[in-house]
Amino acid sequence: MSAEPLRLAVVTASVRERRFGPTVTRWITAEARAYGRFDLDELDLAEAALPSWITEECPPQVDALRPRLAAADAFLVVTPEYNRGYPASLKTLIDWYIEEWQAKPFGFVSYGGRSGALRSVDHLGSVLCDLHAVPLRDVVSFHDAWEEFDENGRCREPEGAGAAAKVLLDRLTWWGTALRTARRERPYNR
Repeated sequence: MSAEPLRLAVVTASVRERRFGPTVTRWITAEARAYGRFDLDELDLAEAALPSWITEECPPQVDALRPRLAAADAFLVVTPEYNRGYPASLKTLIDWYIEEWQAKPFGFVSYGGRSGALRSVDHLGSVLCDLHAVPLRDVVSFHDAWEEFDENGRCREPEGAGAAAKVLLDRLTWWGTALRTARRERPYNR
């Protein structure tokens, strides 16, 4: 395994008021730090303020985010489910960029009600495949997420969730390392 850490961009997808996403992001980011093989870049879409409308002229906030996404070796998306799909803010992020996603793995930490936002992850998988990204099938999912964390944002069942996180982080490490090596040997799509 490469001694060079992977650059992992952790994306908080929800931008709604009173959102729960930052709680889940804090948990998975702590798990990724403890895992010890990543250089983390946290991207909160509420702070990115990307315009919803795609235009021919690229707005400055889109250009400002481009180098961070391009530098990532892998992505970890923390997403809820809204009306059986993923948030519009995440679709906006995906649509503004193309090459930044290519030949890079995507892991997911989903949270929500009974479905744990797994339908959101399924939808994301097909979109990302069309963009030549590699969505992973191993997902950490919190069903009835508000019950899974205490009032201080700590996971109530850290062993089970931690074991699922380790599998996901193992997969991101494998795919991230393999694809980074491949992109360095032969740039994708050239």
